Amino acid sequence: MARREAEARYSRQLYVLGDGAQWLARAKVLVSGLRGTGAHVAAMLVLAGTGRVVLHDGGTACTADLAQQFLLRESDIGQNRAEVSRWALAELNPQVAVVTYTGELSEDFLASFEVVVLTESLLEEQLRIGDFCHAHGICFIVADAKGLAGQLFCDLGKRFITDNPEEKDLALAAVQHISQGNPGVVTCVGTEYSYDHDFCDGDLVTFSGVEGMTELNGCDPVPVRVLDGSRLEIGDTSSFSPYHRGGLVSQVRLSQAYSYEPLRQALREPKIPVANPGELPRSRSLHVAFQALHAFRRERGHLPRPRAPADAERVLELARSLGTQQGPLDEDLVRAFASVSAGDLCPVAAVIGALAAQEVLKAITGRFLPLDQWFYFDALECLALEGAAQLTEEDCAPRGSRYDGQIAVFGAAFQERLASQKYLVVGAGAIGCELLKNFAMMGLAAGPDGDLTVTDMDTVALSNLHRQLLYRFSDISMLKSVVAAAAVRRMNPDVRVTAHQNQVGPATELLYGDHFFRSLDGVLSAVDTLEARTYLESRCFRCRTPLLDSGTEGPRGNVLVTVPFLTKPPEPASAPADGTFPLCTLRYFPLNIQHTLQWACDEFEGLFQVPAEHVNLFMEDPAFLERLPARKALEILKQLRENLQERPQDWQDCVRWARRHWQRRYHDDIAQLLHIFPPEHETSPGVPFWSGDKNCPHPLTFEPDNDTHMAYVVAAAHLFALAHKVPPCSDWDAAQTLLHSMVLPPFAPLEGLQIPLTEEQEEAQASTDHRQLAELTQDLMKWRQDLVGDKEVRLPLMEPIHFDKDNNLHVDFITAASNLRAENYSIPPADWLMTKRISGRIVPAIITTTAAVAGLACLEVYKLVWGCQDRSCYRNSDVFPSGFLLLRFQPPPPHTYRYGGQEWSCWDQLEMRAVGADGQEMTVQEVLDWLQRTYSWTVTMLLWGHTLLYDREEDEETRTRQLAQRLSEILKDAGVPWQRELELTYVCEGEDAEAQEASPRLICSLP
Repeated sequence: MARREAEARYSRQLYVLGDGAQWLARAKVLVSGLRGTGAHVAAMLVLAGTGRVVLHDGGTACTADLAQQFLLRESDIGQNRAEVSRWALAELNPQVAVVTYTGELSEDFLASFEVVVLTESLLEEQLRIGDFCHAHGICFIVADAKGLAGQLFCDLGKRFITDNPEEKDLALAAVQHISQGNPGVVTCVGTEYSYDHDFCDGDLVTFSGVEGMTELNGCDPVPVRVLDGSRLEIGDTSSFSPYHRGGLVSQVRLSQAYSYEPLRQALREPKIPVANPGELPRSRSLHVAFQALHAFRRERGHLPRPRAPADAERVLELARSLGTQQGPLDEDLVRAFASVSAGDLCPVAAVIGALAAQEVLKAITGRFLPLDQWFYFDALECLALEGAAQLTEEDCAPRGSRYDGQIAVFGAAFQERLASQKYLVVGAGAIGCELLKNFAMMGLAAGPDGDLTVTDMDTVALSNLHRQLLYRFSDISMLKSVVAAAAVRRMNPDVRVTAHQNQVGPATELLYGDHFFRSLDGVLSAVDTLEARTYLESRCFRCRTPLLDSGTEGPRGNVLVTVPFLTKPPEPASAPADGTFPLCTLRYFPLNIQHTLQWACDEFEGLFQVPAEHVNLFMEDPAFLERLPARKALEILKQLRENLQERPQDWQDCVRWARRHWQRRYHDDIAQLLHIFPPEHETSPGVPFWSGDKNCPHPLTFEPDNDTHMAYVVAAAHLFALAHKVPPCSDWDAAQTLLHSMVLPPFAPLEGLQIPLTEEQEEAQASTDHRQLAELTQDLMKWRQDLVGDKEVRLPLMEPIHFDKDNNLHVDFITAASNLRAENYSIPPADWLMTKRISGRIVPAIITTTAAVAGLACLEVYKLVWGCQDRSCYRNSDVFPSGFLLLRFQPPPPHTYRYGGQEWSCWDQLEMRAVGADGQEMTVQEVLDWLQRTYSWTVTMLLWGHTLLYDREEDEETRTRQLAQRLSEILKDAGVPWQRELELTYVCEGEDAEAQEASPRLICSLP
């Protein structure tokens, strides 16, 4: 695969794994055991682009596998699991070699792998293979899921090196001043959207580009002490040369070495990292419970029968007899674990498989902090659900069904309840795909009364394929929801899934109205925008529909549970930083690569999109200029003149235009700036102008043999040709030959030109030459007339080009334009991939986090289906696989308040059937009477949204008219289509302003 094609496919993942990702394509990994957990591990490694994945399983597929092994179909039953899984895995990513092996795991066979993963394996095999791998430097991972619990073990060898153990990006700041002293103090500004730096005490830093105090450039990393948001202390600088200007201070991270014990020793002396000390006893008890389970299986030849008290007690006896427990043994935990250990749940397999696959990626790439060495997970709180504890062995006995593994945990009656659920999944991206896969395995909506709706407006793109399980290369450009629904049906033909292609928002409330939301058993939000998430939260809150919200950012993820009346509704999220910068900074004083990238994006829009839109609009309707302010009209007219004067006839004209524009931007504009503010210019005596947050630039000289110079010209010429509907040409050699022969006039500075140093100065300088405006309008109208009369001219005259982060040509231009600008100002450049990320505002993503988050969300679905009304059973989750941290905690309770002499929950609302005594819909007077009669409240003001329906302070005539108005007339007057329900707000006599804001909503149902 070509490099650019690989970057396009894996870009989101590359932003997570960094430079270590280069090792993935060369890695060879063995995955042994192809039931639920193993299938998840293998699929994620294939999607991630691991070079060679070898599948090992000596067993045959059975009906019960279909509840968690999503690679199988009913027609595969009776065949070797590894063999039938290989075809589905190979289809996921043709660039990965997926092969099978069904023989013995001999030492000769194992010796060829970098990583060995065992799932569903016996302890004796784990110990044998673990000893061999440890002795031969092979990374060894054990992953196991049993019922509602999972286990993970990592042995990455005697000396494992991680190059970048932390998730956070390296901090970088622009130096403004460095004092001579002991310690020296560095004054700096951040390079992101805040002027504060991001350094922490103890961070190691290096310096580059410093003028004056050059002793710091290229020095060994030194620790810093943070004084405040703009100052750092470093070592002794008293003997260094005085600081002059410029420079960057950059954080560095040194490689870290970790030493692992082999499994045999780690069993006796387990190292179990936990989020807080209170979790350690539970993990230690599970450590013993898994060993006891192995002993039981060795003794009986099978796992404990579901809900069989005698078998659970025997596991507990074996746990007591092991004598390896560190601290007291939680006997109730061991019994609960054993009673459902024969169960197979896809969500648990997804969580354990995802975390195991993440450890494989760490082992290969050396990125992030690896697990040291044990991890235990359980969702045994599910057994505390009302009625679950009373399930019997008969309730959970096998039925010969594909859901037997799930029935073993929750019983047959629960499976029937799952099949009749009605759920909405909003978003069929990465998380949406994982949720839908899990639902297919679980049998959600697989009965006659079930209904699973998935909606997404987007189509499949190449960059989706490394983390969106349900899509293949052949699906590119097809609607995600349609492809995803078809994939669900293939996995489980019984699931009643419907694909929609609609955005769930204000514009589709006729389709997804209150009645629709209230008919649902739950909603799963898998959207990727703050606006969409906020809207879903508000709709589910209004309709009292359970909501599970899942999200990821890079290697981090979270699940938020919202259950009506039980949990606190989500609070409105604050909007993230918009990433905008002052115009003067972008135009004249960039400090960092973010500034030059934003400048390049503005340049793209100003060259290839906006002018074309204005030319086309002018050709269609020249009168549009009359509707604009004079200053704006003059600006557009100048732009129109320039574009019409430079209309190319062929691609050579486009190359010449690109070369002239290069000269203007990277030489002449900079030379003009330095003519006005020379390098030695002083703001006041002794205070240099080019200091602090102003880097002194230097003009560039064009060189046809310089790759960056040529990349700019070729990309700009290509885009210019497309915008002007001229056949483009990307012939680098031909363009280079043409450029060698081009001679441009020497730069001549403009005298008297003033450059505004602030936005206020720029605004003050702005003026409109009305005479020039009139002349330009006249000239361009004549030009337009000539063009309209030319039979060879086809309208629209130009083709606006909108920046697309997935278009390589667009990213090529932004990369070259930004890096040339960065070279002007001695700013370190950004590579093509970083340029794509920042300019496209791409959120890093990786399949392992996505799968873990979806698995955790589906565990909460079990509780919703059960109808759980005990808040202590639900769990919000935060996932940090990069540092191997999983936090699960109870959602907070809903807040309460007092209003009208009563206590209310934030979920409470007043519901009124708005039918008066005459059988007609109520008037405003009747609404007020109802509130008075029902709650003894005297209303002083009534509103529908921002529309005032009644105000006691109005004059008598106005009040009489307001009180007589019927509710439907409100909609008619507002020009709003008829609605079944109106949500009204009110102000009551005797309530203060703060209480009025928290009054219960009034829902009026119209007849």
